Amino acid sequence: MKKFLAMILALAMVFALAACGAPKEEAPAPTQEPVEEAPQETESVPEEEAAEPEEAAEKADVKIAVLNGPTALGALHLMKLAETGETPDNYEFTLAGSPDEILGNIIKGEFDIAAVPANVASVLYNKTEGAVQMLAVNTLGVLYCVETGNEINSVADLKGKTVYSVGKGATPEYIFNYLLTANGLDPAADLTVEYKSEAAEAAAILSENGGVAVLPQPFVTAVLAKNPDARVALSFNDEWDKLGEESAITTGCVIVQKKFAEENPEAVERFMAAYEESVNYTNSEETLPEAAKLAVEYGVIPAEPVAVKAIPQCAIVFKAGEEMQTMASAFLQILYDANPAAVGGKMPAEDFYYNAK
Repeated sequence: MKKFLAMILALAMVFALAACGAPKEEAPAPTQEPVEEAPQETESVPEEEAAEPEEAAEKADVKIAVLNGPTALGALHLMKLAETGETPDNYEFTLAGSPDEILGNIIKGEFDIAAVPANVASVLYNKTEGAVQMLAVNTLGVLYCVETGNEINSVADLKGKTVYSVGKGATPEYIFNYLLTANGLDPAADLTVEYKSEAAEAAAILSENGGVAVLPQPFVTAVLAKNPDARVALSFNDEWDKLGEESAITTGCVIVQKKFAEENPEAVERFMAAYEESVNYTNSEETLPEAAKLAVEYGVIPAEPVAVKAIPQCAIVFKAGEEMQTMASAFLQILYDANPAAVGGKMPAEDFYYNAK
């Protein structure tokens, strides 16, 4: 299975035109009897003085970067609307396969808005000295423990097992270790975790040899489709919720250049509204078949049957304002405690969160 391809979200907005012209008044019709008052004179409005049509509101040009994968699913409908000119502003989208492909451009300010992993957003904030802000959380946990068999029914059941996983030195490892430790297991001593560079590799090993693997969607759905003996043993979202944490697994988010937001607040608010509608479209049971088609069309998921099953498991959300801040800050603190470098060396300040208070 290949890495997710790049997608491109496009542009558009609605114009409003209005025109008004002053009508010419006719002089009163003459009467047979002379009148004592002089007839009221009317002045015709010269054409050059007639009101000009109002100019249409100028669209904002917005450059947007989107990472392929689950975090792109919420934008599917917005991308389609952009192709038909039904989005609120001029959106120019760049789709990237990994954060490394766009980080330099974000740091240089070449993208106005971007969808990135939540911890990467914090790294960018620190690296740019506060030049980016988090607009919304768009993806929660997408990790699942999958096994061939029926031995794993709790995190504690992983003791003594060999588990294939992804994300060494990154968020997936920190999340996994946090869950293991919270359930009384030593990640270094109580089980063996073999990290693979790509989810496709770990999925292939599980499909061919069986065992236990930690995989993200949509690889989970692909494995289940190929191997009838495979099953989802644990949802990391569910296991996290059992801990009673104030945070949630905050996988992805949307960020904005602070300067762009200050100079174009209306455009940012229009984007937020359009993006939320697109997320709702992806999550709706009624429009799920269409969303699955778009996922294939834009190269996010390779086949519609997989997309239909995987999308509801990808935890696509729209969380903004105080809810976003509460959720994301608590999760970033957990990552910071595991490894400060995971969030850029220090926790982001209050102004990292757009319009949170």
